[in-house]
Amino acid sequence: MLQPVKEALGQFLGRFFATVVPTTNPLQPYVLRPLAKAIVWAPARMIDAAEEMLALWIRANLDGGPTSPPDLPVLIVAIGKDLVPTGRDYTRQVADRQMVLIPGDEKERLFGLRTAAGDLRAQLVIIATDEPSAHSLAAQFLLFLDATDNRRFEATYRFAGIDTKWPVQIESPDAPAMSIQTESKNLTILAIDMTLHMTVPIFDAPAIGQPNDGKGVPGTEDPSGYPLVQTIAVEREELGATGGAAAMSNAALHSSAKAGS
Repeated sequence: MLQPVKEALGQFLGRFFATVVPTTNPLQPYVLRPLAKAIVWAPARMIDAAEEMLALWIRANLDGGPTSPPDLPVLIVAIGKDLVPTGRDYTRQVADRQMVLIPGDEKERLFGLRTAAGDLRAQLVIIATDEPSAHSLAAQFLLFLDATDNRRFEATYRFAGIDTKWPVQIESPDAPAMSIQTESKNLTILAIDMTLHMTVPIFDAPAIGQPNDGKGVPGTEDPSGYPLVQTIAVEREELGATGGAAAMSNAALHSSAKAGS
């Protein structure tokens, strides 16, 4: 459910990495690294546990070779395991199920949709052997966040073989880069906290054995939609009293959208 947000955040940070300007000597080789060796994931959000993050980076041994000093600087990103509902002063969830047709669905199937609004806490930790490089990366990242186009990004969710994009917004682009004190005197470690406001779509389709439109296979990644009947039967048509517009009576109107509860 939250994996699309993590993937979208990874792409967002990849866009940032492509903009980094090497303003110090240690940043010269840093910007030439593959993205996977420049920005790495930690398994969970670890506030004030930067040394643990560094230990994970050292143990990663991405090259599969003998132990060697870790490549620094490095950016380590983590997302917390907790999920907090987004405040109602910011957005609202769609808790009452709506019946929708997904744009781009050639089969024009009818599905149910609710949306969940939640906040994820993310942390970016910058680890460098020199203070100027750490400060440069922090300043450039905060500058990147402050750009209008970077206040938000989109997470892609797939349902019924169709990709839909949903917004993820960063709460504040002016988060401070806090210094993290460690026992190592040769490292500068800065942590930037971010709150991600996300909207997660929850689609539903008829289950196996429920009435459906027969346009897919229930219980699979290509499900059928809910029945949608569009038939109008007119039994009698009469002229209006003044000979103007026709009046319809005893009409059997069968156009309806039926959905399971």
